[in-house]
Amino acid sequence: MGLLFVERLEGDGVFRCRRCRVDAASKDAIISRDFYGHSGRAYLFERVVNISLGPNEDRLLVTGLHTVNDIYCSCCQQILGWRYEKAYEQTQKYKEGKYILERARMVKDG
Repeated sequence: MGLLFVERLEGDGVFRCRRCRVDAASKDAIISRDFYGHSGRAYLFERVVNISLGPNEDRLLVTGLHTVNDIYCSCCQQILGWRYEKAYEQTQKYKEGKYILERARMVKDG
């Protein structure tokens, strides 16, 4: 196996993978705190780091049909949430390219 390079985030309010504690997102990248995932509360982020994406999958979510990719921690492969690839309803287009991180799968420092 090759070397694993991880990006470190600076400042207070860094969200980390609950299992391995690698940085995933900064509180400064939060777009909305009014989301829910499989395990409860979730946040919508503009940018996340140290993740890998699963394949495209169409899912019928509360806000309609979306094409999403599951997000996995690049270190331990724990599922962290998903990324919106495509929104089919015009009112949901703002989510495209954004990330959902589930709070139950994260720890927050700061």
